[in-house]
Amino acid sequence: MSTESQRTTLVAGLLLAMFFSSLNQTVVGTAMPRIIGELGGLSIMTWVTTAYMLTSTTIVPIAGKLADLYGRRLIYISGLIIFMTGSILCGTSNNMPQLIIYRAFQGIGGGIMMPLAMTIVGDIFTPEERGKWQGIMGALFGLASVIGPTIGGWIVDYSSWKWVFYINLPIGILATITIYLGLKNEKILTEKVVIDYAGSITLITGTVGLLLGLNLGGTEYPWLSWQILSLMGVSLISWILFINFENRSVEPVLSLELFKNRIFTVSNIVGFLMGLGMFGSTMFLPLFFQGVLGISATSSGNTMLPMMISMMLTSVIVGRLATKITFRSMYIAGMTLMSFAFFLLSTMTVNTTQFTAMLYIIILGAGIGTVTPVLTLAVQSAFGPEQRGVATSATQFFRSIGGTMGITILGAIFNGYSVNVMQQEFFPAVQNTPLATTGSTADMLARAQVDPRSLFNILLSPEALHMMTLNMQQLLLPALKNALADSLHIVFWVAMIVSIAAILVSLLMGGAKINNKAERSSMAEQAGVTLYADGLASEIELAAELVPDLIDGDQPKQKK
Repeated sequence: MSTESQRTTLVAGLLLAMFFSSLNQTVVGTAMPRIIGELGGLSIMTWVTTAYMLTSTTIVPIAGKLADLYGRRLIYISGLIIFMTGSILCGTSNNMPQLIIYRAFQGIGGGIMMPLAMTIVGDIFTPEERGKWQGIMGALFGLASVIGPTIGGWIVDYSSWKWVFYINLPIGILATITIYLGLKNEKILTEKVVIDYAGSITLITGTVGLLLGLNLGGTEYPWLSWQILSLMGVSLISWILFINFENRSVEPVLSLELFKNRIFTVSNIVGFLMGLGMFGSTMFLPLFFQGVLGISATSSGNTMLPMMISMMLTSVIVGRLATKITFRSMYIAGMTLMSFAFFLLSTMTVNTTQFTAMLYIIILGAGIGTVTPVLTLAVQSAFGPEQRGVATSATQFFRSIGGTMGITILGAIFNGYSVNVMQQEFFPAVQNTPLATTGSTADMLARAQVDPRSLFNILLSPEALHMMTLNMQQLLLPALKNALADSLHIVFWVAMIVSIAAILVSLLMGGAKINNKAERSSMAEQAGVTLYADGLASEIELAAELVPDLIDGDQPKQKK
């Protein structure tokens, strides 16, 4: 099999694997009501997603390092097998705790697959081609997000929810075969491999402790409870030990030397801030659509489609322009679009139309699509093949950590601010009316004094609205919608500030970009064709002309 045919086969496998792993996340969400109806466990439902997130986020940097040490094929196919095995186990679940455990196992496979796909693209394509293909992969992820809920709904309506997981098997097997063939002649290290066990263990305990603390704090346990303080303490101690071990390790799982590279450091800070603002705020958009505008869940999902389409198209366009524009310019452009979109979202009221909201989130999608592919391209341009796996995985890791922290932080800000809004706006507006002092309305308002945010559930439940009298609806709903809209403003304001901070960080990037005019040199192996041991001579010759050269000279010395 020639190098070119291998590469075509490999790309097909990568696209298949990325599509079905991305699709899995949205399909499962749609099927959850049916799963709960059969297995029960409503109170622990969120852990089906949380367990997957914990393991998939934690394994990312470790998988990247293992791929650098043992080769892409062994680690990637291991991830595929783990993911498919986890899918089978999920489909056999008899209760919710089983499903949560199996989803955690499945997350290990997912955490291996996603970043390594981007790493392999960096290995097999020249710098100018990477942007196009990583843009396509970003668009594929967006496409999976768009059609996932529809496929999930079709499966649970016409078959068993178990097929939400079993559907991964035929696609996964095909992806495994194509990736195995595509990486058949991969070059791997022949010298003895040293594993950083201490660094891996402390990275796992530090990340899991942090994510668990953020997810359980303020919900399952108070923030100052011993449970949360213990988790945060374990995380802090683990991170301190991790830094100590990485400074002394022969083959660190996440070398601190990487952070001496300005491109790597700035890109990961920008990715962290983007994840914090993006994930933390977009989760509140359906709350506005359904609670304030009063549209259905299905219509709310359709309203999010333009954002995903905008993100997909922009990602492809930016990937093609990546060799012509500096990384700094694209970071600033993308984060400026996101900042402007968050500002517009912060102005939405009960009078905002669905069409206007769609225009705002189209701008947000364009900003996300501008930044996301560049984060990976920039980091890959700064490192050679022997560090590309861990460096690429780090971008996914920091973006995921930022998203998790954003969901928690913005959720806590919303909860606290909404209580003040309810006390200052909602209760004064309704409590002096005759209807509010008698009957069931008075009882409802009295209970709401203890937990004001509970009233927002009325706006999100068609059943609750149906049980209310017309007079109650006329009294409570306008004031309640205004309070919810005003409460959401703080979320978008904070997201805007975070995005502006990312713009300021981007200024530190310098003028680095991919330069296609670099001279022929022994650095040709960095151009992306050395994943195979037996490359074609013409491709090697082409690679020598397309070696990435960083304008500001931040590229670190490569290992000999």
